[in-house]
Amino acid sequence: MDLFRFLLASLNVEAILQEPTIYARRKRLSKITDGLGLGDAYDATIEQIKAQGGNRSRLGMGALMWISYAERRLTVQELCHALAVHPGSKEFSSDNIPSVTTLLVCCQGLIVVDQETSTVRLIHSTLQNYLSSNPEIFGQPHAAMAEICLTYLNSKHVKAMPADTSSTVADTSFLKYCSIDWGVHAKKGLSAHAKSLALELFREYDAHPSTKLLLEQVEHLRWDIGRGSDEGFRFSGLHCASFFGIVDLVAALIGMECDDINERDFAGHTPLIWAAYNGHGEVVKMLLDLGGVKPDEANRWGNTPLSYAAAGGHEEVVNILLGREEVNPEKPSNCGKTPLSYAACGGHEGVVKILLQREEVNPDEPYNLRTTPLSYAARNGHGEVVRILLQREQVNPDKPNHYQTTPLQYAARAGHEEVVEILLGCEDVNPDRPDGIGRTPLSDAARYGHEGVVEILLRRADVNPDKPCDIGRTPLWYAAVHGYEEVVKILVDREEVNPDKPDNSGQTPLARAACGGHEGVVKILLRRKDVNPDKPCNMGRTPLSYAARYGHEGVVKILLQLEQVSPNESDDRDRTPLLYAAAHGHEEVVNILLERGEVNPDKPDDLGRTPLSRVAYCGHQGVVKILLEREDVNPDKPSNRGQTPLW
Repeated sequence: MDLFRFLLASLNVEAILQEPTIYARRKRLSKITDGLGLGDAYDATIEQIKAQGGNRSRLGMGALMWISYAERRLTVQELCHALAVHPGSKEFSSDNIPSVTTLLVCCQGLIVVDQETSTVRLIHSTLQNYLSSNPEIFGQPHAAMAEICLTYLNSKHVKAMPADTSSTVADTSFLKYCSIDWGVHAKKGLSAHAKSLALELFREYDAHPSTKLLLEQVEHLRWDIGRGSDEGFRFSGLHCASFFGIVDLVAALIGMECDDINERDFAGHTPLIWAAYNGHGEVVKMLLDLGGVKPDEANRWGNTPLSYAAAGGHEEVVNILLGREEVNPEKPSNCGKTPLSYAACGGHEGVVKILLQREEVNPDEPYNLRTTPLSYAARNGHGEVVRILLQREQVNPDKPNHYQTTPLQYAARAGHEEVVEILLGCEDVNPDRPDGIGRTPLSDAARYGHEGVVEILLRRADVNPDKPCDIGRTPLWYAAVHGYEEVVKILVDREEVNPDKPDNSGQTPLARAACGGHEGVVKILLRRKDVNPDKPCNMGRTPLSYAARYGHEGVVKILLQLEQVSPNESDDRDRTPLLYAAAHGHEEVVNILLERGEVNPDKPDDLGRTPLSRVAYCGHQGVVKILLEREDVNPDKPSNRGQTPLW
């Protein structure tokens, strides 16, 4: 902020000194004092940049244009590369790249470099507002930027790069920007020159390095891009123009009959699918008006243009496609998701309403025995979509999928309190219904630490707060194992909850909390008098053994403060807490345990192996030194097989 004030003061002084008379200077000074001169200061500085003339003026104004209108913040290197491009030139020379110092001088202090991120930005947000409110400063910035990007992509420098740019050592950051965003700029402003440059790019677009860089940004295609290289990569100019939604380019390509309008790319997408995917309604209309376009053609995953439009929430495109008789509004993908499922999953209320107006659309049908639209909406926390679906009589609010997971359990598992409240308001919803492995909504809420959902569910009298799943794990057990202190507090405060209830393997909540080193949870559980702090599981391991085994010093100290805890207690294989700590090299835990007089530092396990034997075998030198300092440790004591620590 201090730097901004200094530079702003400098700009204002320059603006004042440019006035020819004392009266004019006083008037300008008065405006600045009243806070009205900021725009004037920027006006004056822009004029100074232009007045530099020649290349300096071009660099200064070009830098301001790129920083102001780029789709993301540019790195210094990207900006310098962009300014080195001469629109229409086939050559790109690194010798033409300006230095950062030159740029800063040419911009008269209006841009700064962020040293931490190596990116460039305007000096202040007020400058961005000023430039945005005065678009005439740059003429047609997006058209100019599209020309620069396309010139760079058509240069010999780029065409000489391999199609897989990951194998090149050269910097490709500006190439990535051009590949991903040239079409965004062209859609906002397409000059005749940019149009010809784009058509030139499309002549060999399949093999161009920019193609894969663009498609790598589409998440569901990343695996197929590599696969496509083995099967023959195909992505035409019409696919690209439809992807970006550039109407003039689509029209030009159709008129030139360069590409098949129904041709599939390497992943099975048609141009119509790409236009629908990105919500380009005008291109969708244009393609559908052509004879022979298949409006319901699916890709290799079974997704249709309608599915993609619904998934993206593109209401205009959904309406356009539904206006065609050939389009099936209920057509499922290979995984069984219908357009309604996609819309519900994404929380697109408008699309959900549009689809529900169609009689063919079943709002409660889980294809392939999978998840219903309501469950998708509940899982992702889309409360309004949940309300819309519940207004339909056909929708069962408690309908499980093939894993017996209900909408309520999905919402509870994800911590969506609003959706949980909505579903609990339905009479048909069982708030304690277990899924296929016996976990209830409360168990899942506790398992993921959603204390708000836990509190909501516990308000219901028909929710059992201590109900175990098929392997005996209660909500408290799940909360303890993951260290969710607030959830543990809520559950421990319930009288119905048995805080010492083991699962089917005999592990109690305390044992699991000790195993994970969750000191806060251990302390909370120990407040209950009905918790046995030395209770062994079915292998005989106590909470102290678990804490020692995993080196949790804090938990070890907490447990050793209790009279009920035996620091020398062995498990079913005669392994003591000390032996566990020593075998795993936890020096501090070994020291803590050895401070207790009743701990036998030489006590063997069922195979006759002492702590020293175990630690010598594992190579923990620090623990070896600690044990050898003890007079009550026999450094030559053999195991049942006669093996000594030295062996």
